[in-house]
Amino acid sequence: MTATTPAPDERVTALLALVALGCIAWAPVWRVTRHVVTVVHEGGHGVVALLVGRRLSGIRLHSDSSGLTVSRGRPTGPGMVLTLLAGYLGPSVLGLLVAAGIHSGHAVGTLWLLLIALALLLLQIRNLYGLWVVLVSGAALFAVTRWLDPTTQTAVAQTMCSFLLLAGPWSLVDLQRSRRAGVARRSDPDQLARITRVPGTAWWVLMLLVSLVCLAGGGMLLIRA
Repeated sequence: MTATTPAPDERVTALLALVALGCIAWAPVWRVTRHVVTVVHEGGHGVVALLVGRRLSGIRLHSDSSGLTVSRGRPTGPGMVLTLLAGYLGPSVLGLLVAAGIHSGHAVGTLWLLLIALALLLLQIRNLYGLWVVLVSGAALFAVTRWLDPTTQTAVAQTMCSFLLLAGPWSLVDLQRSRRAGVARRSDPDQLARITRVPGTAWWVLMLLVSLVCLAGGGMLLIRA
C-alpha cells in the first residue's frame, strides 16, 4: 500500500483523460457513471457535516442519480454553509487529492484509501439502492486493488482522477441548466441563497471557479507526475 509506482508518460495521461471525458460526455455512459459523482457529492456533504460538528443522520442515493444527506444542527451559520458547499465541490476536491497521491507516486495507496472511504460511507447509507451503488463501486475498486498489476492500477487511478476533476465543473454546468429551467429550486446554491441572502447564482459561480481551479491544479499534478 505504501510502495511507489511510476506514473504513465504525458501521452498516456492525455489518453486516459480522454477516456474519462468520454465517460462524461457520452450520454449513455454518463447515465451510469454519474452515480459515482453522486456518491462523492453526498459523501462530501457528510464528511464536512461531521467536521463542522453536525450530527449525520444518514445518506440516501436514488436511481435517478440524485441523493440526499441528512444532518442535524443549526439550520444557518458557517457550518451549514460549508456543508452545502461541500456537495458540488466534492468531486473536484477529491480529484485534486487523488492527483496529489498519484503525483507523489502513491497511486495504489490512494486507491486503497478510496476503498476504505467507501467502506465508511457504507455505514451511513439508509436505502437499498444506495447500498447497491456503494457495494458495486466498492467491489470494482477492490478488484482493481487486489488483482491488477501496479502499472494498470496507476492507469485506473489516473482515469478516476481525471473523471472526478472533469465531472466537477460538468455537473455544475448541468445544474445551472436545470436552475434556469426552474426544475432545481432546492439545489445547494438555492439553499445557500435562502440562508445567506446571497444570490444562488453567486454561489454557483463560486463553486464553478473552485472546481476549475481544482481541475487546473489536478491536471498539472498529473502531467508532472
